[in-house]
Amino acid sequence: MTEAQTQSFIDHKAIDDRQFLNARMKKFLSYYRPHIGLLIADLACAFIVSGITVILPLCAGYITKNVLDGSNPDALNQIYMMGVVMLVLVIILTICNAFVDYQGHMMGAKMESDMRDELFDHLQNLSFSFYDEQKTGQLMTRITNDLFALSEFYHHGPEDFAIGALKGLGVFIILARINIQLTLIVFLFLPIIAVYAVYFNKRMNIALRKSKDRIGDINAQVEDTLAGIRVVKSFTNEAMEKSKLSYENKRFVQSRRESYLSEAYFFNGMDAFTQLITVAVIIFGGIAIVHASLDLADLLTFLLGVGILIEPIKRFMNFARVYQEGSTGFARFMEILEVQPDIQDASDAIELTRVQGNVEFRDVSFKYKEDYNYVIKNISLDIKAGEYVALVGSSGVGKTTLCSLIPRFYDVTEGKILLDGTNIKDVSTRSLRQNIGLVQQDVYLFAGNVADNIRYGKLDATHEEIIAAAKKANAHDFIMGLPNGYDTDIGQRGVKLSGGQKQRLSIARVFLKDPPVIIFDEATSALDNESEKEVKASMDRLTDNRTMLVIAHRLSTIRNAQRIVVLTDDGVHEEGTHEELLAQNGVYANLYNMNMQVEI
Repeated sequence: MTEAQTQSFIDHKAIDDRQFLNARMKKFLSYYRPHIGLLIADLACAFIVSGITVILPLCAGYITKNVLDGSNPDALNQIYMMGVVMLVLVIILTICNAFVDYQGHMMGAKMESDMRDELFDHLQNLSFSFYDEQKTGQLMTRITNDLFALSEFYHHGPEDFAIGALKGLGVFIILARINIQLTLIVFLFLPIIAVYAVYFNKRMNIALRKSKDRIGDINAQVEDTLAGIRVVKSFTNEAMEKSKLSYENKRFVQSRRESYLSEAYFFNGMDAFTQLITVAVIIFGGIAIVHASLDLADLLTFLLGVGILIEPIKRFMNFARVYQEGSTGFARFMEILEVQPDIQDASDAIELTRVQGNVEFRDVSFKYKEDYNYVIKNISLDIKAGEYVALVGSSGVGKTTLCSLIPRFYDVTEGKILLDGTNIKDVSTRSLRQNIGLVQQDVYLFAGNVADNIRYGKLDATHEEIIAAAKKANAHDFIMGLPNGYDTDIGQRGVKLSGGQKQRLSIARVFLKDPPVIIFDEATSALDNESEKEVKASMDRLTDNRTMLVIAHRLSTIRNAQRIVVLTDDGVHEEGTHEELLAQNGVYANLYNMNMQVEI
């Protein structure tokens, strides 16, 4: 690369960086827009607070310099009058401070809520490939802890900066009128304080980022252990899980040590500077009194002003703290928000209506990442509307992956999938998935009651429709045997139900949804024989006028399939009915014979 090319690259990168920062700044400020009225009121109160804080020492200076000089015959009345004025100012100051404290925090909470809604919506839109790489605990940290820190910055940032700047300016004017030389000595400390603050702010930012990552790791570990607590206890591996958490805790403590060390240097150093300012005023003020360039009353007023100046410095210290925590939280927030879903609707995506259920794979190949091997390669398969097709094959040949491509949980790498002759990439994902029902081996039920979990298939369903769906899924009888019937709480992930009961609820959910295409992904492989019979009976009812695609581990459950497709690493190896494939004495016959031996 030539020198000119290198310089051009640097210039373009600088432009890109500026555009990136400008875009993030616009995004950051956009969250104030819905609450601009509250922000203006908050800042107005902050201005009043700043003004009154500066005026109060002037009132005290007036008394000490003009009233208590011994020559004022009406001194007592003037003190009373000034006391009333100061009392009124204190009342106004208290009211404004209360408004800033309460309404300011409420503004931050509302903005936090807005951002959490946006982040949650975005997370729901992200593709499965994103979640394949993420830990739930880390995402929970970003949607809770990070946004709370950010809300504190949104609230405290403007008011701390406004109050600090106004008080600093006001105090500078007052002090300069008293003694300009002494004022310059005081304000010479400020550049030194600024350099010190910037240096340790950077250290705090690095430490805070690492600390937030460690908190996310702890959340991920706790979530993983508690979600699998039954496995932990069954293998008596509590000690190992404790060891895992202990390791994450040690990393967290180390990150906190670095964070707290940086904070200690920062805040204690800033306190030391404020004390040095006071010491400098006393020493140089005393020298000025000795040289008769300053009187005692002015020195007292000056000290009061310096006391007020220290408060803005502390506000800037607090601003620096919330800025570091908030900017770190915002960066982590934007990292997720800037992730684009792999699966996106085309600009002219069509809405599906009156779906018949013809599904066709045309030379479909897929791999999860660019540098990964193909999971499936050159698969062509035509499934007619209303046909019951079973997919079988050894583990790892891509049966589940193939079915995950139909509702566009992932996009094909090569080839295309057609639904009723239309490429599914030309269809809106919402309307596509509304016409596909999915029953998985690992059933997920939500915390709540039975009725709510069935209603998930159709949110506006009546109670009668829920009962009808449960009956079709052979679930009504066991539901009525529960303590509160359809109102029975089933616990987190349905832990109070058996595997067969959970599976039948998931099938009832699909009955309620009533889609034209249904995918069963090894829905009976983990069930006992009795539960399998119940679930299989439910599956058979679903086959009426619907396209059924079934992935089967137990081959005995798919003998009634109209077509069985045998997949191998080379793609579709065999097709036919159960009897036809047994007669061929090929891969399917071998799988079936081994399966029967296992079941026996």
